Amino acid sequence: MLIGTGSGNGRTGAYGEMGLTSHKVLALSALLSVLAVAGTVRIWPRLAGRGWRPVLGRLGTIVGTQLSVICTLALLANNYFAFYSSWGDLLGTGENGPVTVQDQLLGRDPGVQRLSTESVRDTGATGRAPEQAGRLERVRLPGASTGLSTEGYVYLPPQYFQPAYRDRRFPAVIAITGFPGDARNLVTKLNYPSVQLKLAEQGRAKPAVLVLMRPSPAMPRDTECEDVPGGPQTDRYFSADVPAALRASYRIASGPGAFGVIGNSTGGYCALKLAMRHPDVFAAAASLSGYYRAAEDPTTGDLFGGDRGRRDQADLEWRLAHLPAPATALLVGGGREGDGDYHEQTERFRAAARSTATRVSAITLDRGGHNFATWSRMLPAALGWLDGHLADPS
Repeated sequence: MLIGTGSGNGRTGAYGEMGLTSHKVLALSALLSVLAVAGTVRIWPRLAGRGWRPVLGRLGTIVGTQLSVICTLALLANNYFAFYSSWGDLLGTGENGPVTVQDQLLGRDPGVQRLSTESVRDTGATGRAPEQAGRLERVRLPGASTGLSTEGYVYLPPQYFQPAYRDRRFPAVIAITGFPGDARNLVTKLNYPSVQLKLAEQGRAKPAVLVLMRPSPAMPRDTECEDVPGGPQTDRYFSADVPAALRASYRIASGPGAFGVIGNSTGGYCALKLAMRHPDVFAAAASLSGYYRAAEDPTTGDLFGGDRGRRDQADLEWRLAHLPAPATALLVGGGREGDGDYHEQTERFRAAARSTATRVSAITLDRGGHNFATWSRMLPAALGWLDGHLADPS
């Protein structure tokens, strides 16, 4: 792995016995696939005749077998990448899923709503007091100015509960997963709290609050962290509402170095864009396999109201070439091979940043696909780098 510097992804119903990510559902689907294939082999000779009935029979067995296999493969992919955490999340009907809050919430108390407390995984932290392992809270983060809201997690480091830090305010890192991933991916797949805790225990990172989120507070729409004309104001939600909600509920620092932002895939694109647009809010940003130009597909709809200028400004390479480059620090990480044209895009972005006020560092793996295994390899180095741009607890 090269690290170089340039100038320039348990709620009720979601993880239950027959939830979408349940091993029982996957096993049942795999069993049905095997039975479908075996049944097709067994009855195929009986469907060899001519006429519309045998033809329909053959078509029916082919379609049924294909659908059962595709469903099993889709469940396997969802369990690995954690795109959707529940049936309601998949169908957009879950009561506990992220929602758009109606206008009557505008202007109300911006504080975070605490929903539950969970243990910090893989640290031997089970049963340990918060002043030893920290505390992980499942929360809802409201948007006082945008009316948006989404669920996420807040990890408070051990020092937050220690007497010596009783009056201290801590820097915060907002971590954003890919679309349509759940914020829980950042706990179960990448395990941000454990990584941060270990870095701090090793003296490689200062105590910091982690805020784990998904990239769209207007699910099922992918907003690409944009302020959509006549639609969700997601950029403002992340850059103004979320910091305000956190400061209203936790001892979060103010001033330079108070916030950093990091993400993977769509979350990586969001992290870079937020830091470039709001260097006064985010001291630095780290992107793990993030891209550099807003996606446009059926999940995004028209993000820019047909405005080419707004579309260009969402292109991070274009911003560096045509707008004053912000004096901020960015980290981009990914594989030289194994992730499509990521490396080529990244090299163009780094080249565009040269001779500007934007400093771009890089983590380059020889090989690394667009997956949690790759992002897990880069996460400790990325969080350590981000720590260098955050303020000390004060």
